[in-house]
Formats: sequence, structure tokens, C-alpha cells
Amino acid sequence: MSVTQAGFRGFENPVDPSPAELKAWAYHPDASLLHTMPPDWDLLVAGDRLIGTLFELAMDPGCPARRFALHCMYIYAADGIRTHFRAHPKRRLKKFVEQAEQNGDEVLATWAHNVRMLLARPDLFEYHDWCEGGLVRQPRRIS
Repeated sequence: MSVTQAGFRGFENPVDPSPAELKAWAYHPDASLLHTMPPDWDLLVAGDRLIGTLFELAMDPGCPARRFALHCMYIYAADGIRTHFRAHPKRRLKKFVEQAEQNGDEVLATWAHNVRMLLARPDLFEYHDWCEGGLVRQPRRIS
């Protein structure tokens, strides 16, 4: 992995980064430069393979890419719920929700609340909020 002054260059394959590469990118000063990533990169990385790493990043208020990680957590939750947990295991999502409620700050508590609301009422799903970052850019508790 190499990090250069011109930006993060540590991905062997940016479409399928390893957890270590994703974490290195998230703490790099240029992590917010998503325009350098492949289209729909958020959708590509918000799967089971990297979700544990993304959750760690979302839990860290000091992570430069925290908002991106939180956005991916919203995608992951919505994808699981909307597919009736064919896409992702329900117990794994519930574990993240419980950890966010117990150990997270207000940002993660809001995410956990919103996931619980969507679990109870899948009709609350709005693509813009859950998959395009609406609930990250304009944080609120859905009801």
C-alpha cells in the first residue's frame, strides 16, 4: 500500500478493497475526495465483506471518512430490510444496531433508531434518504 501527496493510491483494486485498504483510505487526508473513486463506490463497498470495517469507521468521530461509512451503514441496513434479509443476515444488522445504541454517540444512536423504525415499518423507506445519503446530510430521527 502506498500513500502519496497527490492522494490515496493504496487500493490494489478500488472496486474490491480489502478491509485494511478501506481503513487506510478512511484515515487518509484525501478520503473525502470520493470523485476519484469508481461510480457507485458506496454501493460496491456496503456489503457483508466490509461492513464490520465500515461500522468501526462510523463509530469513530475522529475518522475523516465517518460520514461515508455512516452512509454505507444506511445502505446496508436498507438493503437487508428491503430484501427481507436475503441480502444480509438480520442478526448481523441487529448486532450493529445494539452496539450503536450501547457504545455510539448521537450520530450512531440516530442511525440505530432509524434502522429500528425501518424494521418495524419498511414503508418508511425512501431511496434518497437511505441510499443517496439524505439521512447523513440532513440527520434526523424518522418516525
